[in-house]
Amino acid sequence: MVKHALPVTREADFAQWYQAVIAEADMAEESGVRGSMVMRPWGYGIWERMQRLLDDRIKALGYDNCYFPLFIPLSYFEREADHVEGFAKEMAVVTHHRLVSDGKGGLIPDPEAKLEEPLVVRPTSETVIGAAFSRWIQSWRDLPVQINQWANVVRWEMRTRMFLRTTEFLWQEGHAAYATEEQARTQTRRALELYRSFAEDCAAIPVIAGEKPEHERFPGAVETWSIEAMMQDGKALQAGTSHFLGTTFSAAQNIRYQNEEGTFVPAQTISWGMSTRMIGGLIMTHGDDDGLRVPPRLAPWQIVIVPMLRDNHEDASILHYCRDIQQALLQESVFGEPVRLLVDTRPAKSATKRWGWLKKGAPLVLEVGGRDVAGGNVSMIRRDRLYREDGKLDSAIISRDDFLGQATELLEAIQQALYDEAKAKRDANIRRDVTEFAELEKFFAEDARYPGWVEVQWARPTGAELDQVVERLKALKLTARNVPAVCDPVDGTCIFTGKPAVERILIARAY
Repeated sequence: MVKHALPVTREADFAQWYQAVIAEADMAEESGVRGSMVMRPWGYGIWERMQRLLDDRIKALGYDNCYFPLFIPLSYFEREADHVEGFAKEMAVVTHHRLVSDGKGGLIPDPEAKLEEPLVVRPTSETVIGAAFSRWIQSWRDLPVQINQWANVVRWEMRTRMFLRTTEFLWQEGHAAYATEEQARTQTRRALELYRSFAEDCAAIPVIAGEKPEHERFPGAVETWSIEAMMQDGKALQAGTSHFLGTTFSAAQNIRYQNEEGTFVPAQTISWGMSTRMIGGLIMTHGDDDGLRVPPRLAPWQIVIVPMLRDNHEDASILHYCRDIQQALLQESVFGEPVRLLVDTRPAKSATKRWGWLKKGAPLVLEVGGRDVAGGNVSMIRRDRLYREDGKLDSAIISRDDFLGQATELLEAIQQALYDEAKAKRDANIRRDVTEFAELEKFFAEDARYPGWVEVQWARPTGAELDQVVERLKALKLTARNVPAVCDPVDGTCIFTGKPAVERILIARAY
């Protein structure tokens, strides 16, 4: 039997396995504040890579980066009733600006330092950015306005899990205003496509892009679109959203412009966001029982060289050999960027360092000892396929020159292999033959741990009829994820209402 590096396997306890990956890969740790975490260098390094690649794509869409305040006046939210109702239970509110001694060795808010108006700690920025848009936009010549913000937000979660659902998290939020509804709808879909391509091309996570049903829309949105990813336990993860807001916010916040005919009309607005939740998706899509596997495009270090040092006369030649490899690879590029490579010279046992990097998920780990130097070789481990068929660690001895000649191709192959593996798992676990609600109920009851998804025909119910559907799904701990933008045509009736279907929708358990 293979003895794995983690104390728990995915099959034994997926939730505990997830926590073990985060701990063993040195990604994050508890901060002392419920729902908040300390992101350690490897975890934050992955986020920095996501930022870099996303930011390039965002700017290619014509957006400019900016920054808005963390504190938002409560009155800004009160202007948009649907929006504030959607976030009210999650808002953290600042009411005082000073502390004083309680006379018992502690501190309390100073009653005389109460704010005239409470300030909400940013849960999202539509309201404060909308207020800015109302100042910036006066004429049709001022449009479009397209901005992006990298920031932290706070939503007071009752049940938290690192990266997936935290009180404070990091994200980017794009906001834009346009003259016409057609422009705004088009740009909403362009943002969704940006997320789809990033998830698949960079994170190697296959996703299904589509429109959220009415009850799953962002508060105040006319339409919400999402990318949905399947985790290894069969659950869905909403990995990015794009919202067509229409004139909901512009009407509430007076975002209007004078058109070419001289008439004042409301602007059409959109917003879209992706957060550090994507790192949770990365773990649950690619992780295995030995830790994380990071796609090369997102790995802070794509290649790690571990010199096998023994405090003897060979050490200098081993280090020189490793540095030569490093210098040669630093001249190479992959995915349009220079290769990222580290020589790990920390004073620790080479086996400890090797397994540390394998648990972190570095795509390629090389070990170099005296024999390798003498033979002109390296010992190479591909993180995407850690073991041979006999269960032993797949450490291949290849010549130094051969490795240098194929290193970038290996990284490209690992990126593709991780995507292909995840896509095969996803596609094998989506059923499309369920035609009755009883079949849906039976499917999820038979395999509570790894059920996968079901795509069913849907009549797009609304009002009380939709409420009944939501309650039936809730009883089974299921949710409607999205209506795939690309799917087979409908040819039957809705499994919930019995009415003629107008589209197909994905049903799943979800994070």
